[in-house]
Amino acid sequence: MANHSEQNDPTDSIGSTDPTPPIEPIDPTSPTAPIDSIERVDPIDEPLVTLRTPAELADALPYLLGFRPEESVVLIALHGERGRFGGRVRLGIPGRAEDWPPIAEQLAQCLVGGCERRGARPDGIVAFLCAEPVGAESGRQVMERLRPLAQVLRTACGSLDVPVLEVVCISAGRFWTYCCPNQECCPPEGVPLLRPGTSVLAAATAYAGVQVGVTPREMRARLTPWESAAAKDQEAALDAAGMAIVRRILMEDGHAEVAADTLDLARRIMVRMTAAPPVSDRLEADLQDDELLAHDDAAALILGLQDRTTRDQAAEWMEGDIAAPALRLWRALARRCVGAYGEHAAAPLSLAGWVAWSLGDTTEGQEALDMALCADPRYTFAQLLHHACTGDLDPEPIRRCLRRERTDRSVTALQPELPLPTEPSEAAAEPAGIAPRRRRPARQKDGTGSRATDRPATGPQNRRRTIRRAARNDT
Repeated sequence: MANHSEQNDPTDSIGSTDPTPPIEPIDPTSPTAPIDSIERVDPIDEPLVTLRTPAELADALPYLLGFRPEESVVLIALHGERGRFGGRVRLGIPGRAEDWPPIAEQLAQCLVGGCERRGARPDGIVAFLCAEPVGAESGRQVMERLRPLAQVLRTACGSLDVPVLEVVCISAGRFWTYCCPNQECCPPEGVPLLRPGTSVLAAATAYAGVQVGVTPREMRARLTPWESAAAKDQEAALDAAGMAIVRRILMEDGHAEVAADTLDLARRIMVRMTAAPPVSDRLEADLQDDELLAHDDAAALILGLQDRTTRDQAAEWMEGDIAAPALRLWRALARRCVGAYGEHAAAPLSLAGWVAWSLGDTTEGQEALDMALCADPRYTFAQLLHHACTGDLDPEPIRRCLRRERTDRSVTALQPELPLPTEPSEAAAEPAGIAPRRRRPARQKDGTGSRATDRPATGPQNRRRTIRRAARNDT
């Protein structure tokens, strides 16, 4: 890997001395599939793609991840004499250089440890640093700025006895390698990237049905609250819905009624979205979903999902035909958490991340869960899912748990309720030594009972906090 000038030399193949080293076969349904889900295939059945140069490596990165990384550190494991690609980890480049050494150690341990848990310790690692120039900065200046990060990555992986065979920096449409001193093949001004879609790997993945997804920036844009003029109308609708939902929750049986109404409304919105004409463009599709969701309906759903039990029941829509419209709805609701209601986005963002992860899109799952924790760092549901998703765990155990909850709830609903006494029991029937229980006066359904009349009204500054305290049951 120290010299790439003779590109036809078999010894220039990535991580191998074999003249035709294969890249790992990528599962078309999961570009980011873990190592244990990737199986070697017979070369007679499927063609194998060989990568020999940093240019081909840089071109392959989006196909290996399933999206084009931005401002990211990417480590990819190599296995065997032929350098078969295996597990991979990605993290945003920390803004402070003093954070690079501990981050490098964590990334190396995460990749090597994950491979070892699957019984395949990597024989080498390829690292990528992807960053765009800031201001008047050039691509070469980006490369020089990130050179210390490349060095600490090599040191961190070497301390685990796994060598870094190549470190590639991608910036401003060009790439540089930190491991090749030959300026003939790796000039100081960098080498232009291959034109997208022109490489052998691009053709092979297109033939296999693998598509490069959106960038993390585009994913975040689909989940970011509105900043348009419509945001004021949505915030006004949230204010109005907040006053109404607090009164309803405080009524007798109000909590159950609000939960049932929230889930029923969500189902009706999803049916509406499913019946809409299909749109291939993501931006147009999101705009169509926004038009199908009225301000008052969005407000009712956002506030209703602040309740833990309601949110958990909504999380059961994570598979089958209902999963795709559910993901569309959670994205749309996240975009409606405008103004002072930014903290409320933790619920729909967590649901969006969970459904995306359950459907196999780990990248969007991580991005949505990251945003949920930014909205509310103490949101337990997002914390647990984020830990599992970033830890490359299987979502199936969570799905089984949610299926069991749904089954248990259905069985309970079918059981006949025991008859309740209509008359108060006599004092003589109370066990000896226990004072008779005092009975609270019944409150009327309009909330005008004895306890409601003396309750001070919440001011505009405390209204949103009151909504969350009344509607949510978790931290």
